[in-house]
Amino acid sequence: MGAMLRHRRPESGRGGTPRVNMSGVCVRNVCKVSLALSLGVMFGSQAFAFDPQSAARQDACCDAATMSTLREATRAYYSGDKREAVTGLLAAAQSGHPAAQWKLGRMYAKGDGVAEDDMKAFEFFSQLISAHGEDSPSSPDAPFVSSAFVEVGSYYLTGIADTAIVPNVNRAREIFTYAASYFGDALAQLKLGTMYLDGVGVDRDPRQAARWFLLAARKGQVDAQAKLGEMLVRGDQIEPNPVHGLMWLTIALKRAELMHHDDAAIRASHEEAFSLASEDERRKAIALADQWLMDNDAAFAQAYAAPSERPIEASATR
Repeated sequence: MGAMLRHRRPESGRGGTPRVNMSGVCVRNVCKVSLALSLGVMFGSQAFAFDPQSAARQDACCDAATMSTLREATRAYYSGDKREAVTGLLAAAQSGHPAAQWKLGRMYAKGDGVAEDDMKAFEFFSQLISAHGEDSPSSPDAPFVSSAFVEVGSYYLTGIADTAIVPNVNRAREIFTYAASYFGDALAQLKLGTMYLDGVGVDRDPRQAARWFLLAARKGQVDAQAKLGEMLVRGDQIEPNPVHGLMWLTIALKRAELMHHDDAAIRASHEEAFSLASEDERRKAIALADQWLMDNDAAFAQAYAAPSERPIEASATR
């Protein structure tokens, strides 16, 4: 892809995993989010609030009763009985099951079967991080943990109205950096690259943005593929490479169509790049894109999907 994109594996950070200075509980060199410690948000006796100490006890998680409860909640969710699903998920989450905590966070964030409540979503995601933020990136629950980091980082980016969670772009960047570096989370890499590209919370650095977009693009992250393609076509403070730029835009467009992803902006960028390219550049780009899709798309059909698209049965049946 050219010299401008050779890098020292940002997923490992510079000089090790970057420090995230957010709370008093540290994971290796990274201080993870601890809702109770960093914000003083109280978990009282509300029906949807949990005792963070109980949620953090790993020995309380994943016993036969908890797994049975989670399986029943999963069946209820996919059969459309969201009320019964929430009851079971709450019970499993109180026992510290990460998939249940994550799913409840997503449900409250989206208003899926419950009244939309970003603060409750934030609490569930934060409980999950507090208990599992130092889990191995290869652990079965790592996708839920890394997704929770991204959700919390996104809340810090925008804040939550009428709560103690106010916009804090530096904290958001630190959280995205941890999820992107330690867990290799593609969405975190996209968000971090976007912050560097737009100069949000950091000095604008297109080269650093391109590095993060490349990591996410290689994992099949469609928006990162499109952003990287646009940068390479335009030469936005990086060496222009119209062939590879059009290649990534072609990959992004084809995958967006397959995933029913909103592709209007990607299609516009692809058409612009295609019109500017020579016939030889178009031919090379299409050949490279087709080869990449042939080599990678079967794997990404399963491996690349937000946890929201993965049934939680796999976690429930372990």
